[in-house]
This record gives sequence, structure tokens and C-alpha cells, in this order.
Amino acid sequence: MVKNDDYLSSGVSLDAAQQVVKQIKPFSLRTRRPEVVDNFGGFAAMFDLGLSSYKDPLLVSSTDGVGTKSEIAKMLGRYETIGNDLVAMCVDDLVCVGAEPLFFLDYISVGCLKPKLVESLIEGIAEGCVEAGCSLIGGETAEHPGVMEDDSFDLAGFSVGAVERNKVIDGSNVELGDQIIGIESPNLRSNGFSLVRKVFLEIAGKSLNDSAWKGSESTLGEKLLEPSVIYAPTILNVLKENEVHAIAHITGGGLPENVSRVLGKSFNAVIHQSSWETPRIFSEIQTLGSIDIDEMFRVFNMGIGMILIVPPNSTDQVLEELTKHKKPACVIGEIVEGSCQVEILR
Repeated sequence: MVKNDDYLSSGVSLDAAQQVVKQIKPFSLRTRRPEVVDNFGGFAAMFDLGLSSYKDPLLVSSTDGVGTKSEIAKMLGRYETIGNDLVAMCVDDLVCVGAEPLFFLDYISVGCLKPKLVESLIEGIAEGCVEAGCSLIGGETAEHPGVMEDDSFDLAGFSVGAVERNKVIDGSNVELGDQIIGIESPNLRSNGFSLVRKVFLEIAGKSLNDSAWKGSESTLGEKLLEPSVIYAPTILNVLKENEVHAIAHITGGGLPENVSRVLGKSFNAVIHQSSWETPRIFSEIQTLGSIDIDEMFRVFNMGIGMILIVPPNSTDQVLEELTKHKKPACVIGEIVEGSCQVEILR
């Protein structure tokens, strides 16, 4: 005889899943753009690109996660900011080709479905979508009993944007003498957290409730969970009136690997580390972990979250626009002849 609770006894709660769906609907509605076709709870989400002002658009897609930053959130029991990180990782990739983020989907896997936890994650994702100007139009929450621990979770995001075909930014216009503008990142964003946890929690033996460092008003946990800046809306404003030859999102691989992705084969990027102030969190990691500076630059953003490569006559206006939108930035380097290498001068 089959009992009604057989699926529940195997670790999957259909009632909890239905509760989650009801809880997240208001968050989704907050992010709604006019192009979204009303179909909440359907098998697929729809978006009417014909309602937009695009003439010859290309659709642009990106997917990403937050890495093991989720472990810090789990250890602290704080889930309200990690969704913002997820949105930032995806939409800031889209804008690297000049695309406007249009809509976003999430995938959350858990060992045991706890509606309050998922609600916090979705609320953070929705807040990130509002900031990025895109609609949260769908997602999936999967319960994996026996595969994941009850308190474990992971999340991934998927974002789709659009750019006019004749306005794609792909680095092909980069020229000798172009300036490299770095937009500051005040924190780690979502990269390097496996090393971060090893350095602080294993090597240094610190607790997440300890002071981040001597004189800091924040705990280590608070510093590590600081949400990522979402750059996409500001950069889209910059692109409206300014010539930009290339854009790079500084994530895994740091400045060396991400800047090289937008250089032509005939150019190098020379970056001057002294041109910006590296946030304290990075020097703490380097010192406590005895990490080589080259490795630091390959793993972390080192205080630069995005770079724009612009012609010299656009530099001042771009910096002014970034300042207007409260995104601190400065010239950190220039384009020289070379072979697609990034040289960091210290």
C-alpha cells in the first residue's frame, strides 16, 4: 500500500516546495519589466522583446554561481546578501559586450528544503535584479536528500540580455595608447573563497565572529559576506554618451586573465598597482597565508571589479560619469604594443 507521505519519508517535502512558490511570487513581481508575459507558475517564462526599443538586437546569455562564499553564509546563518552576489556575477558578465540585462533565472539546490532559507536567498536575488534592471522570471528549487547535507545549499544564476548588433563591444577596437580605467571593488566579490576560508579559518585559526583585523568595526564574517557591487547599470549609462573599446569583469583569474580576454593579439596592457588603494582584506589574506603577490592577482580582484578600455579623449568624461553614479574609479594603466599579455607594475 502506498502512503501519502512516502515521498516525505524519503526526504522530499512537496508541501514545503509549494510554500516556497507562494513566498517568492511577491519578490518576482517587484522585478517585473513590461516585456514580461504574465505566466507565473507555468512551465516556462516568456519575454516579449518586441515591446522593447531594440531595432536589430542580439541576445546575450551568461551563467555563474557564487562559489564557496555560500559556505560563509551557511556558517553564519545569514543568507540575505548572497543572492545579490549571484546577480552581480551574471549581469556584470553581460555588460562586458555592452548588453542590457533583461531577465534572470535562478537554480537553488538544498539538502533539506527550508522555506525561510530559500525565501532569504530569493529576496536577495530579487533585490539584485531590481538594482540591475532585469526581471526575475523563473527558477528552480531542488531538494537533494541523501546527496547533500540537510543544511547545505548551492545556487546558480542565468541571465539574458540584449545589445544592438552594431553596438557590440568585443575588444576589436582597442588601440595603442588607450587608457585603462579601473572601477573599484571594496571587497572580495565572489571569487577566491576556498583560499579565503583556508587562510582565515585553518591557517590563522580565526572565527567568523572575531574582529576582521585589529581596529576593524566589523567581524570577519561581516567583511567576507559584504555583497558584490553591481556595475551593469552604471556602465550602460557610460556607454550612452562615451566611446568604450573594451570591458572586462574581474572575477576568477583576476586582472591578468580577464583583461587579456579583451586584448587584441598585437597589444599588451600595462597596469600600475600604485594607482589605486588595495582594500585591507587583501593584505590580510596575503600576510596570514604567506601568499605570493602574483598568486594574489590571479585569484582575487585586488580592489578592481571592472575595467574599461577607452580612448584618451574619453577618459575624463567616463570618470566623471562613474563618479556621478558613485562608482569610484581611476586610470590604472594603458595599452601598449605586445602580444596579448597583462603586465602589472608594482
